[in-house]
Amino acid sequence: MPKIVVVGLGPAGADLLLPAARAALTRTPVRFARTARHPAVDELAPYGMTFTALDDVYERAPDPESVYREIVDTLVAAARERGTIAYAVPGSPVIAERTVVLLAERERAGEVELEVIPGLSFADLAWARLGVDPLDGARVLDGRALAPAALEAGGRVLFAQLDTALVLSDVKLALLDRVGPDHEVVLLHHLGRSDEQVVRVPLAEADRALTPDHLTALFVDLPPGPADAYGALLALSRRLRGPGGCPWDAEQTHHSLTRYLLEEAYEVVDAIEALPADAPDGAAGGAMVDAATWAALADELGDLLFQVVFHAVLAEEADAFTATDIAQGIHDKLVRRHPHVFGDVDAVTAGDVVRNWEQIKKDERGSDSLVDSVPVGLPALLYTHKLFRKAASVGLDPSDRADAVAAIEHALDTLRVADATSAVETETAVGDVLAGAVALARAGGIDAESALRGWAARYRDHFQRMELLARARALDLAALGPAEVDALWAETTSP
Repeated sequence: MPKIVVVGLGPAGADLLLPAARAALTRTPVRFARTARHPAVDELAPYGMTFTALDDVYERAPDPESVYREIVDTLVAAARERGTIAYAVPGSPVIAERTVVLLAERERAGEVELEVIPGLSFADLAWARLGVDPLDGARVLDGRALAPAALEAGGRVLFAQLDTALVLSDVKLALLDRVGPDHEVVLLHHLGRSDEQVVRVPLAEADRALTPDHLTALFVDLPPGPADAYGALLALSRRLRGPGGCPWDAEQTHHSLTRYLLEEAYEVVDAIEALPADAPDGAAGGAMVDAATWAALADELGDLLFQVVFHAVLAEEADAFTATDIAQGIHDKLVRRHPHVFGDVDAVTAGDVVRNWEQIKKDERGSDSLVDSVPVGLPALLYTHKLFRKAASVGLDPSDRADAVAAIEHALDTLRVADATSAVETETAVGDVLAGAVALARAGGIDAESALRGWAARYRDHFQRMELLARARALDLAALGPAEVDALWAETTSP
């Protein structure tokens, strides 16, 4: 079996090379190095340890992944020809070393035998310089392959692979979404070498403080993020249900919580109704909204989130599913239903997106009908809106403004001669008017349910102003005639 001995060169010069690594290089005469730029490569040459460097692959390959795969192919071919070879990598072979991951895949496939000799990692030197114990929860992230979700958790983070100014700038921009420009970061450059630098700067200066290379890293201590808060809420919910927790929480079931789920959802809607129609876009959605209004929405969303987490905890107790399953499930579903973002499907308009969404949803459910997934228990306006959306996904779009207006007018003509029609015909005509209103709302990009709730909120406010005026004048509304009530109503109309 061809054998590849992977050796960690450590983070700097040959003085930081571990004895086991030096011994492995000594007994293996055929040696390769991922890069000759590592200082230990030159320092080992006087001791008869020379290497075939693979830097030229970086010049040929179109992207980093292609580089790593070509290097691995070269190493496997050399091992087949020579029997046993040594492969030296910077730092530790098991930290931020993609080629070793790919070699392990080839070993599992039965192509080569792999022996990994540990090395001192750049992270070991970094923790020493920073005075940080990684057991306290510190993480190491690859700056070249930074996943969006990686920064959703707080804590101490060390970014590696910051080998170009562009990569360092990308990490800086990603961090600016989490912390302010004055947040302190630490740049660690050439650790273990004579020109070592440990520089503390504001985040805004991170990509201007020095010229990065393959021996540059960045450290930041991030405040708690949404991942931390979600985990804390989940732990709290389990505590409330557990021994010594809350008797009321311990008694709840999925069914007993249904009313609270609905109540919290409606309270969220009420809080949203207090925002301008274009929130968060435009001046009305930003500067014009006071902090208390935003805080009210955040509070109500928190109540609704607790209901979701509470149901997740109940399901965990039954070994049915977990809070992680919920979050991962909706994440994966959104990826599947956005092939125009994560795949090769074209979707230029919002209508294209909806049509793709509905078809994918139908296929996922294995249903013969697009409307099977519309719950019949929805409020009527929302139910109608969803039916229209399903129809639009196959090209039957009942949301043309002119057609909607014509349908409403036709239904109103029927109602104008209501005395000559039956109750059934009248009810049907009223339904046509309401359906036409939903279609008209869709034509304007408006949700009919929200529009009617907005109208109801304004009506309620107007009615309460009328009541206040009546009380101020010592009037009994119930005792007034229609004309007097109409006069009060008109008097309290908002300007």
